[in-house]
Amino acid sequence: MLTQEQGIKEIFENPKSAFSVLKPEEKEELLGNSSVVNFKKNEFIYKEGDTPPAFMFLIDGKVKIFKEGVGGREQIIRMTKPLGYVGYRALIAEEIHNASAVTLEDSTVLVVKTEHFFGRLLHNPDFSLRLIQKLARELGFSNSRTVTLTQKHIRGRLAESLLLLKEKYGFEHDGISLKAYLSREDIANLSNMTTSNAIRTLSTFSSEKVIAIDGRKIKILDLNKLERISKMG
Repeated sequence: MLTQEQGIKEIFENPKSAFSVLKPEEKEELLGNSSVVNFKKNEFIYKEGDTPPAFMFLIDGKVKIFKEGVGGREQIIRMTKPLGYVGYRALIAEEIHNASAVTLEDSTVLVVKTEHFFGRLLHNPDFSLRLIQKLARELGFSNSRTVTLTQKHIRGRLAESLLLLKEKYGFEHDGISLKAYLSREDIANLSNMTTSNAIRTLSTFSSEKVIAIDGRKIKILDLNKLERISKMG
């Protein structure tokens, strides 16, 4: 995991980070109003029903955002990658969290005091614009996923979930292995299906040479076919 010094350097220097647009004096002020917190794998960052304590920004790691449904079954509604925001919707809306956030691997989070976020950061128009753009993109994503999870068949849903993981986290150095190692249950919860259906469909994709499976590692062997399965629904 990153040290506090490494984490701060990453968010200030990476052009994809919203904090990179801050002025030098704003960056200096941020240092005195934030902290870098390390979370272990499978650790809750916040739980559904909690009151947002601060503005949080993922520096390193992977996080799943999920809601509990009937019978305690999870539905993963979003995945967060480095340089993404965590739990900011509830903070801005002044509501409790309507979902929970859990780390998928050891992760590092920047925690910014709420009063500094509202009193200083949002006064920077470039930072505010980055935040608005992120909210707008997530709303568009949620709209698309609603259609996918309610109208596509099992094969189409699972194919889209694998493509989503590719888009979100990319490949390992071999160019085919997804850089995300989810349990079968998590893949099912991302795809709105039972774990047994996810296992069966993954096995079918493997027999069709669309993917290869090695434990939690999934290799995409035929990206074009996987995209066709997703589009066909």
